[in-house]
Amino acid sequence: MVIRSEQISGLGDEFAVRDARRLGVGEGALRTRRLARPFHGVRQRLAPADPEEEPYSAARRLGLGRIRAYAARMTTREFISHESAALLWGAPLPTSWSPETVHSAISDAGGLPDAAGVRGHRVSPRHVDVREIDSIPTAAPACTWAMLGAWSVPDLVVLGDYLCRVWRRGHGRPDAGRSPLADLDELRAAVRRGRRIGIPRLREALDLIRTDSWSPRETRCRLALLAHRLPEPALNIDVFDERGEFVACVDMAYPVLRIAIEYQGGHNAGQYAADVERLERLRSAGWAVIEVTSALLREPQLLAERVRAVIRRRS
Repeated sequence: MVIRSEQISGLGDEFAVRDARRLGVGEGALRTRRLARPFHGVRQRLAPADPEEEPYSAARRLGLGRIRAYAARMTTREFISHESAALLWGAPLPTSWSPETVHSAISDAGGLPDAAGVRGHRVSPRHVDVREIDSIPTAAPACTWAMLGAWSVPDLVVLGDYLCRVWRRGHGRPDAGRSPLADLDELRAAVRRGRRIGIPRLREALDLIRTDSWSPRETRCRLALLAHRLPEPALNIDVFDERGEFVACVDMAYPVLRIAIEYQGGHNAGQYAADVERLERLRSAGWAVIEVTSALLREPQLLAERVRAVIRRRS
């Protein structure tokens, strides 16, 4: 049996069975193969698979769908926390993250959230602020970051860079003027609120978070250079030629030496052509350009040696 659109109007892609029944949806309609049963008492409309979708994007979509599905049966005591909260805030997640698990927390003495595929947490009321994302109660960004002290320091820095990014104005910068999700003072305050898992890692990460990193790969590249005792590069600076005309915005740079470090991710043909032209303009303006691929980033010592060699030639 197919659910008629007038029966499920307003229910969304994920809904509680009790809400559907109140609208008169019958048992037969709730058993259709077009609906998944991610949690007891919840139905979720199945979307067709996209064979072109990247695995990471597919995992994020799956994780978000499971969070929304669980939210349909959450109690008023609960809020989304930890990795699930980071996902709702749009944050990058480490490769060890599982989209199948929903993290839900309470801040009282009652029983923990208990359902298959859900990890329940108890959080002290003084450790958390709760906001709503699409009507889902969720740990605030700074609180979410401080909950994740079990992560490695690089993963915490990647998350912190994302949350604290200042969307400043400049040539071709997206969403200029948009407010950051958190700032460093809020992250520090979240750490100071009391005992947490991984306090030493959180404190170490705090000193490495910057407000103008645009991507996880840029962050990891910067951290690799610092770990090998290279000078810290400036981030996402606008380069102008001798006539004052804009040349390019570079991921990382040593401006005095005119050295640019550019991370090259996967590109479509149009983006690849634009990047080739941009790097040629930099070289024509007298800049040395070091291109970093995912393969090179997996060999941080080799990356550091290449950057150090260019610094020596330019010094």
